[in-house]
Amino acid sequence: METRLAAVYGMATAPTVTPDRVNQVTRKTYPNYKVIVLNDDFNTFQHVSECLMKYIPGMTGDRAWDLTNQVHYEGQAIVWVGPQEQAELYHQQLRRAGLTMAPLETA
Repeated sequence: METRLAAVYGMATAPTVTPDRVNQVTRKTYPNYKVIVLNDDFNTFQHVSECLMKYIPGMTGDRAWDLTNQVHYEGQAIVWVGPQEQAELYHQQLRRAGLTMAPLETA
């Protein structure tokens, strides 16, 4: 019928070509988030260091002490970077322990 209609109306028929979008998959990785501890006037070095070791997985005593010094002398330190859900957990645990925390931000 297409051939007859094309002949009647003087139109040529051509196949319609559509782009193949099935193979055009764009992969996006989820962003990482930074957990940042801020300096304050009421938490001791010992308390900050102990909290970091308690709540941040794999945190060593030496690394916790280095980060505590960074918090004190530079005003803040990024203590952990990773997926949002874990970042939210560590942020909340440190805040509940009394540390002063910056809002989570993407890394």
